[in-house]
Amino acid sequence: MLAPDAVETITRMAREEGVEAASLLAIIQIESGGRVHAMIDGRAEPLIRFEGHYFDRRLSGSMRERARLAGLSSPKAGGIANPASQAGRWALLRQAAALAPDAAYESVSWGVGQVMGAHWRMLGYDNVAALVEEARSGLAGQARLMLRYLEKTGLRDALGRHDWAAVARGYNGPAYAANGYDRKLARAYGSYAAAGGDAAGDRLAIGMRGEAVRELQLLLSAQGYPLELDGIFGVRTAEAVERFQRERGLAVSGETDGATMAALRARVPLDGLAGFLWRWAAGILRRFRI
Repeated sequence: MLAPDAVETITRMAREEGVEAASLLAIIQIESGGRVHAMIDGRAEPLIRFEGHYFDRRLSGSMRERARLAGLSSPKAGGIANPASQAGRWALLRQAAALAPDAAYESVSWGVGQVMGAHWRMLGYDNVAALVEEARSGLAGQARLMLRYLEKTGLRDALGRHDWAAVARGYNGPAYAANGYDRKLARAYGSYAAAGGDAAGDRLAIGMRGEAVRELQLLLSAQGYPLELDGIFGVRTAEAVERFQRERGLAVSGETDGATMAALRARVPLDGLAGFLWRWAAGILRRFRI
């Protein structure tokens, strides 16, 4: 599993984006094997994978022939084997970049989310160099890149529903079932959810009391399900949770989980006057336990 400091960073960013941390951590675990960087020439660099068939498609004429002769490109997927070590992969990338830098960077999957550089335009970057700069800026940059990809590809909703098959299809391609990508995601999610933290704190049910319940009641009240902010998870709170889950297409249980809380937090207005009022009210609750 990821190191505690990495989990803390990802959990914080997930909360800010209204995404369940355990779900995001599950994808990172499968894509990166629990690593967040490799030391290359004394610098912490994102994990990469070079795709020679992507590089081949971006070249033509004599440039393509040179790349093929140098063992950098191939018309066949998997035709250029990736070195086992990250140092070897970065060396391969440097060779390709010396020939055609933009094409080389577009042909790499970057960071903990293994997002292809070729997606730079879809993800809203000015150029592939900007995407690469984001990925190389550290774990937070890699996570931002991954979150952009989930948003732009429409996978956030599937992630919130724990629809692992849909996430796997969108993230790993139509052949996801052959390597059990969906099952791997589900197992990784279970491990991170069971470990506690963000996921554990999101589990609320009838009979529970405390500040977490007050936050839930405030979130529901802010979105049209008015409740007394008494910090007691009673029948009315359970009914409001059920209504919210049903209207958002979530699993209806009357109890909260990571997906429900992520959906609630995602709908809170964070900009302008509404965002200021929300943060003020939430701060009052935390400080004075109203």
